Amino acid sequence: MDRRAFVSLGAALLASGCAPGLRRIELGQELQALVDDPLTPLSGLSVLVQRQGRVLYEAQFGRRWIAPAASGKKDLPIDADTIFRVASISKLVLGLGVMRLVDAGRLDLEADIGIARNPNFPDAAISTRMLLSHTSSLTDAGELYVPAGQTMAAFLARPDCWAKTKPGSYFQYSNLAYGLLAAVIERASGQRFDVYMQQQVLGPLAMQGGYDAAQLAPEQLAQVATLYRKQDPATERWNAAGPWIAQADDFRAEPPKPMEGLAGYPLGSNGSLFGPQGRLRTRVRDLGTVAAMLARGGALADGSRFLSEASVSAMTTELWRFDEAAKNGDNLGGEFQAWGLGLQHYIDRSAPHWGDRLVAEGGLQAWGHLGFSYGLQAGLMFDPASQASIVYVIGGHAAEPGTNRGRYSSYPAWEEQVHQRLWTAALEKQA
Repeated sequence: MDRRAFVSLGAALLASGCAPGLRRIELGQELQALVDDPLTPLSGLSVLVQRQGRVLYEAQFGRRWIAPAASGKKDLPIDADTIFRVASISKLVLGLGVMRLVDAGRLDLEADIGIARNPNFPDAAISTRMLLSHTSSLTDAGELYVPAGQTMAAFLARPDCWAKTKPGSYFQYSNLAYGLLAAVIERASGQRFDVYMQQQVLGPLAMQGGYDAAQLAPEQLAQVATLYRKQDPATERWNAAGPWIAQADDFRAEPPKPMEGLAGYPLGSNGSLFGPQGRLRTRVRDLGTVAAMLARGGALADGSRFLSEASVSAMTTELWRFDEAAKNGDNLGGEFQAWGLGLQHYIDRSAPHWGDRLVAEGGLQAWGHLGFSYGLQAGLMFDPASQASIVYVIGGHAAEPGTNRGRYSSYPAWEEQVHQRLWTAALEKQA
C-alpha cells in the first residue's frame, strides 16, 4: 500500500469516528506487511473488528483473483463485498440453523436423531448435541461427504466411519457429523437444507452468498474469491518464492457446476450434498453480523431477537475440555482445547508452538470457529463479556503451516499475528 493510500485510509477512519486514527493507520501497515512478507506471503486478507455493535476497523489487502501470466488480464483486489468460501466456519452458521429449530420447539437436542448408530455401540443413541460438539464418535476416516445417489443411513453403516469410542465420551472433530446434522435439519424443518438455511439464517441476517455456488446471482458470483496456495498440487511441495496456484473457486476459469443428486432428492437422505461442513460462501462483514449477534446474546442490532438467550447460553456452555491424562479427545495438535455447542472455546492454553492462546500476553478467552481449506484460513471469534469480536479471512498462504507454527500457539505464525493485532484493536481503550 503506497503513502497516498495510507493517508486516505487514515482520513476515512478519523471521519468515521474510529479513533485514534493513527493507531488504525499503524494497524493497516502491520497487516499489509503480513500480506507482503517475503518468506510467508499471503494472497489476500480481509478483516473486521467490532465492539458492542460498533465497527472499530474494517480493511482488505491483496487480491481475490490473480490473473494468469501472459493472459493480459488484471488482478482483482479484495474489497468489502468479496465473497469467500469460508471452510469450517460454515459449521458455525449451520449451528445457528439448528438452534433456530430448537427455539421453535421443532428439535430436541437430547433426542436420538434416529438416522445412524455407531456399529461398535449399537445400543447407544446419538443426539444432536453430540453431533454439534464433535462427541458423536463419527470420524472422517471414511469420507467427508456421502456421494450423490447414496443415503446417509446406508453409508454410515460402514464401520470405518466410526471411532471405537462410545458416543458422548470422546472428542473427535468430524466434518461428516455436520453432513448428518444437515439431514437432521431437513427432517425437523421439512425443507431442503440449502432452502432452509437461506430462509431461516442467511436471509434474516441479511447475509450474502449461500452453500451452493451454482445458485449465486451473477453479481455475487463475480465477487467470489479464488483460493490460493504456493504448493504444487502434483508434488505437494511448497515454494514461497513460486507462483500462486489456484486451489478452489476459480470460477473465471470454469463456472460452478450445478449440484448433482438434487433431482427427486428425498429430504433427510443425504444432507452432506450441500457442503454444510465447509462450502458456505459469504462476506467477512456478514460473518461480523453473526459474531455481533452472538456477542449480544442472540439479539440483532435493531433489538429484535434472532436466537433466544437460552440458545446462545447453550452454545457457549463448555461440553468438552481436553484432558491429557484422561485421553478424552483429539486436540488437533493443540488447536482444540475446549468445545461448546457448535462453537470452539478458546481457553488460553499455551506452550512453545502449541495451544489455543490468542494474544501473546495471555488472559483472553473467547468463543468462535476457525476455517482452513484450500489455502484459506479464517476465524470468527467473540468475547461475550466485552462484546468484542473479530473476523478475518486469509485467501491463501505461501508457506506450509505445520512447519511455521507461532511462538505461543498451534496456529501458523501469520495467523497468530493476525489474532494478536485484531484482538489488540478490539480490546484497546477508545478515545
